[in-house]
Amino acid sequence: MKQFIGVSLFWICGFTLQAQSADQIVAKLKSKLLSVKDYEAKGQLKTDVAFLKIPISAVKILYRYPDQFSIKKDGGISVLPKGGIRVNMNSLLADGSYTALDAGRINWKGADLAIIKLLPMDESGDIVLSTLYVDDKQMVIRRSVTTTKENGTYEMEMDYGKYTQWGLPDKAIMLFSTKDYKLPKGITFEYDAGVGNKPKDPKPLGKKGRIEITYSSYAINKGISKESFSTK
Repeated sequence: MKQFIGVSLFWICGFTLQAQSADQIVAKLKSKLLSVKDYEAKGQLKTDVAFLKIPISAVKILYRYPDQFSIKKDGGISVLPKGGIRVNMNSLLADGSYTALDAGRINWKGADLAIIKLLPMDESGDIVLSTLYVDDKQMVIRRSVTTTKENGTYEMEMDYGKYTQWGLPDKAIMLFSTKDYKLPKGITFEYDAGVGNKPKDPKPLGKKGRIEITYSSYAINKGISKESFSTK
């Protein structure tokens, strides 16, 4: 009986420590990401979606706390993530209304990562579950998998370099199923009149879509007005 009680207490304590570990990791991630109140970045956008023909483009990326985010291309296509799609990790952790669970560790692309599952407390929201793969030494998110009600499941992969201290990636890749992906709710592609390459009645083909952003520079916490995100 004593042995049973001892094992039970060990299991309960171990579970508690795991929960605390997940909370601590998320708290540190949030602290780093929330130090970025806004940024304006320059980069290159590469889109690989079967039903959209879009050339590699130079883009300007804007972010403003807590959840304003846009990608703009001068004189061409404007890519505006909204709805269930969170290209930036800042807005994913901004509100804090979730339960964090420790899901173990994994070796991914040569890195030892902690796996954290985020369960939203608001059941009315679009996100059902987010799984973060965290480099808890540098305290950055290397990969995330998010399941939504409206846009299926999508993945994010991030590579870091010059802006690691801010938790901002040098490269971000989003992978999603075009079968579940609904245009324009998830990402809106606005074509200039007269370009002549607007797809007619795009139909998802059930394959993987890929959006890749390579950042060349960031201007961080310089101040960005909310009007900068206007789509007009």
